[in-house]
Amino acid sequence: MRYLALACDYDGTLAWDGQIAASTVAALLALRDSGRKTLLVTGRELADLMTLLPDLELFDRIVAENGAMLYRPASKEERALADPPPEALVAELIRRRVAPLSVGRVIVATCEPHETVVLDVIRELGLERQVIFNKGAVMILPSGMNKATGLAAALDELGLSPHNCVAIGDAENDHAFLGRAECGVAVANGLLSLKEAADLVTNGDHGAGVRELIERILASDLVELGPRLARHAIPLGSREDGSTIDWPPYGKNLLVTGASGSGKSTFATGLLERLAERGYQYCLIDPEGDYVSLPGAVVLGAAERPPTVAEMLDVLKTPAQSVVVNLLGIALDQRPEFFAGALTRLEELRVKTGRPHWIVADEAHHLMPEPWSGAPLGIPRAVESMLLITVHPGQVAAPVLAAVDGVVAVGPTPGPIIQEFAEATGHAAPALPPTPPDSGEVLLWLPADGGAMERIRHDPLAQRAAAARAQVLRG
Repeated sequence: MRYLALACDYDGTLAWDGQIAASTVAALLALRDSGRKTLLVTGRELADLMTLLPDLELFDRIVAENGAMLYRPASKEERALADPPPEALVAELIRRRVAPLSVGRVIVATCEPHETVVLDVIRELGLERQVIFNKGAVMILPSGMNKATGLAAALDELGLSPHNCVAIGDAENDHAFLGRAECGVAVANGLLSLKEAADLVTNGDHGAGVRELIERILASDLVELGPRLARHAIPLGSREDGSTIDWPPYGKNLLVTGASGSGKSTFATGLLERLAERGYQYCLIDPEGDYVSLPGAVVLGAAERPPTVAEMLDVLKTPAQSVVVNLLGIALDQRPEFFAGALTRLEELRVKTGRPHWIVADEAHHLMPEPWSGAPLGIPRAVESMLLITVHPGQVAAPVLAAVDGVVAVGPTPGPIIQEFAEATGHAAPALPPTPPDSGEVLLWLPADGGAMERIRHDPLAQRAAAARAQVLRG
């Protein structure tokens, strides 16, 4: 599954006049029965929610006070995500007769038109506080705190990534957490600005819109929305006219191939850096120690110490942490068996958490050779959102090659290696450009679409940085 969590706003989304319909509760329970998590993300204070919702355990986590409070319904534990409001702020608002005035663990809330007084008091006291609006409500919170930061904290506790979350809301203060989630949805009764920014607008309003979304999640995991999520696309490079060529961050497999020394590692490094910049987690199996200097990735294993699958999984518990598994300490003939075992465990982890978002196999012809006697059952299922890097595509296991959606050919003489892939997969070899790729260029071929290969220029700055790191690594 791609989407393992649904984060819902309360008023105006789940609830109408403060109450959730029984049919909406039933839909939330059905979603949980599918193995997914439910989160409530609201501007309300916990005490207020407890009077409205008799069964808070309908949710795996509750983010209250517009991102400032985290509540675990199963254990009834509360955690403030920031310090209490300054006493001077509350006292001055009371002195100036701001009413209504509600003071939570972190939030201070009133309503329009008191925002002018609120801003004056914040300025006069020299406080670092922000004001967030919500359909007439005026909420005062620490700077930088909003529903997005609260959602991130809740997902982190659950071991889930925002990239595996759908968020739904209706008002101004929902912009932040809809933007943080992989898919942001607005109910039909939502503000126009939110609907314009959302990836999807439901036909139904309030709880009916939430039920409609849940039905789609259960039916298709929202696979039909893939083309709408272009904001998450990973740039591969640019065409001659300057337009960007992107690659989807989920569900497609990319093969990077070329002769030794052609720049495969440089291209792959740039792609992995862009994945990491966007918060996607990857697990790179590195047979020859070529990627031990990737910024932000934990490196396991060395020539004198083989890695273990257990420690790989331990690193991957942190949703935003990527890992490089260096196999230099494992004998060459034992690496396919290690990779097969690792792939099985990674697939199990993906079922539970949707992560790692990408599995990267360097020297794929060594890790998944043809035939691959150590391969786990169900290879086609495991081969999803993978990056395969190899100098010999024809030597990679046939089921793996059959799952390749795109081929990037690196180097000045791509013809022979593309022919090798085409023969191994039964595709007709594409027509090549009349002139070979220049330095900093690669060729992209989408086998299922047929046609010629497309020339791409990838980021020369990233290329030079990756080359410099490789030079340092070589000594």
